[in-house]
Amino acid sequence: MTDQMARGWQRPSIYDVAKQAGVSHMTVSRVLNGHPNIRESTRERVLQAIDEMNYTRSSIARALATRRAMRIGILVDSPVQWGPNSTLRAIESAARDAGYAISAFSISDDEESQIDTGVVELVTQGVDALCVIAPRASSLDLLRQQSTGLPTLVIKAESDPEMHTAAVDQRAGAMAAVMHLIELGHRSIAHLSGPLDWYDARAREQGWRDALADAGLPIAPPVVGDWTSDYGYTFGKTYDFADATAVFAANDQMALGLVHGLSERGLKVPDDISVVGFDDLPDARHFLPPLTTVRQDFAALGALALQIIIAAIEGEEVTEHDIIEPRLIVRSSTAPPRS
Repeated sequence: MTDQMARGWQRPSIYDVAKQAGVSHMTVSRVLNGHPNIRESTRERVLQAIDEMNYTRSSIARALATRRAMRIGILVDSPVQWGPNSTLRAIESAARDAGYAISAFSISDDEESQIDTGVVELVTQGVDALCVIAPRASSLDLLRQQSTGLPTLVIKAESDPEMHTAAVDQRAGAMAAVMHLIELGHRSIAHLSGPLDWYDARAREQGWRDALADAGLPIAPPVVGDWTSDYGYTFGKTYDFADATAVFAANDQMALGLVHGLSERGLKVPDDISVVGFDDLPDARHFLPPLTTVRQDFAALGALALQIIIAAIEGEEVTEHDIIEPRLIVRSSTAPPRS
């Protein structure tokens, strides 16, 4: 009779796997979390031990083994928006694969002061780290006043001296969108921005501005929107385009409303006005016309964010700022201007 049969079967722990493989429990943890700096022979030995022992990476087992909650707290600013919601789902997926659970606290546009409540609620759940998605400058200022002692990652394109950061390069995406219009021959390009308290909106506005400046083209003041298609619609119906032949909208939802508004005043896209959006919503290819836009790889962002968070939790060296390059998707909403 084996020792396991004598005492009744028990779920193997990370320490049992480590003993079976002849490595430390930290090495097993790194293999489970997909860390690259592991010798292939060691990785294979650990994976073989996991298979032989039928080891399951349950959150409870890992929490008991590591004395951690195996839980990450996420503060989500304006979760109804496509970008924040997609980032949350991507991080949840990556966390699940790594054996971590997620606790999320949502902050809506009219509840900015709730960030204090959110931090307290997440910390009292015993989370191992905090992640902040799509922060506004004002909400991040409130977060800086908190002293949690937890590793904290902020999803924003600008580096931060006090926190780890990761993001899709918003400025580069905006520059690619505007350079596409410039290459088509447009010389007056308007910008419908997002609320400039948002870091993403700021970075996209800066990319638009930089692309025009690099090309020696005039820069008119941007029109500041609110991310909604309703605002884009009003802009499209009422904006005095003067000599502008193209618009860079800071997200696809405003671009959708913009196209609608333009059509109601008798202007065709792209014959009269070219339009570029940002995000590449799943429906963007079905807009009329299909929308030229900037695609963000949220799955890659979620995996990167999780990798940084886990490394910080485990006390490993962490790159302070990581960015993912976006991709311009050219469709039918852009064309050379009429001569």
